[in-house]
Amino acid sequence: MSVLEAVEKLEIRVLVDNSTDTLSSNPAFVESESAYIGRRGLTPSARCLCCAAHGLSCLVTVHRGGASRALLFDSGPEDYTFQRNVTRLAVDLGAVETIVLSHGHWDHAGAMLLALGMIRSRNGGAKVPFYAHPGMFVTRGVRQPNGAVRRMDDVPSAVELADFGAELMVTTEPQALLGGLFYVSGEIPRESGFERGYPGQVRRTAAGWEPDELLMDERWLAVNVAGKGLVVLSACSHAGIVNVCRHVRATFPGLPIHAIMGGLHLSGPNEAIIPQTIEGLKEFGITTIAAGHCTGWRAMTALANAFPDALVPTAVGKQFTF
Repeated sequence: MSVLEAVEKLEIRVLVDNSTDTLSSNPAFVESESAYIGRRGLTPSARCLCCAAHGLSCLVTVHRGGASRALLFDSGPEDYTFQRNVTRLAVDLGAVETIVLSHGHWDHAGAMLLALGMIRSRNGGAKVPFYAHPGMFVTRGVRQPNGAVRRMDDVPSAVELADFGAELMVTTEPQALLGGLFYVSGEIPRESGFERGYPGQVRRTAAGWEPDELLMDERWLAVNVAGKGLVVLSACSHAGIVNVCRHVRATFPGLPIHAIMGGLHLSGPNEAIIPQTIEGLKEFGITTIAAGHCTGWRAMTALANAFPDALVPTAVGKQFTF
């Protein structure tokens, strides 16, 4: 069993996501992009709106004892989206003390070198601790029906990250971050039986392309909010969100899972496991399901039907406060 210090408040600002939504109503603990624009005294217009892109990035800030600590969870797919959204949301990247890369896919790491540069331009040039898994730094692709491999863009290499000021912490082991206020998992056990990872994914080795569907480099991030329980960021849930939740429960058996957030990767071939996933999630009594990114509209519909009071879709610019 691991220990995770409780925080008084957690704020998660969505910097990059597949969707933008300025009009839908939200529960009191979620502020939309347009509400945030209005709170800053601005009028929503093309001059201040963010843009959506296929990827995910979140600024995660905790508050405890009158102090705040912040980390960046992924960077999204490319520089333009990240820089535009950070600028238009008036995000203070100088407050970011560390970076966690959830897994080795381009849509979560494409803007990472820019992010490092922006953070260091505001923190006096200090190096930034960067938590990664050694399996992230491989060339990946997806096997096509005709047998050919569609190659993915690589994530920045360890050398490139170090050159841009990252202080690399590359390990398969779980880590407590920033005084024990954040926890990043180790490798996620695959136990559910129906969650098979990323169908068709391969990685390149000296011998050629080999199967890589399990994507063992993926990790989850957790924060313990006093009086509520664990808020878990799962990025893409390639391990399967049921496997993720079971691993969270096994790691912190005395704490309830209050919220899960990120992509559930129930689109494409994984649409076939939507019913099992819905049933599997029922065992955890989760209060908030903040799904977005790669979840897919069919899964969103199923989640809305099964958990009408829990589902709060993510969108660019939204802030979740627990």
